[in-house]
Amino acid sequence: MKLRYSAHQVPRGSRPDAVGSGSWYLIKNVPLMRLTYQVRLLAYMAQRNSARLVVVLPPGARVSKDMQAFVRDNPVMIQRAKR
Repeated sequence: MKLRYSAHQVPRGSRPDAVGSGSWYLIKNVPLMRLTYQVRLLAYMAQRNSARLVVVLPPGARVSKDMQAFVRDNPVMIQRAKR
């Protein structure tokens, strides 16, 4: 099967920043964590591998409403980094 892409299209992918026993870690240094394609893709991949996605944020970061709803409905956990 040959995938057809134009000059500007590339297949998307993402990898976790770290992998632990039963957990995949995504480390973000952002003031507002939004629900992004990266988060949705990693959550799906972690679930397929019987793991949980842990999103590590700085202590003062806020989480958007969409991301909060996604965390409630999926095996995703928000963790605050220690200073």
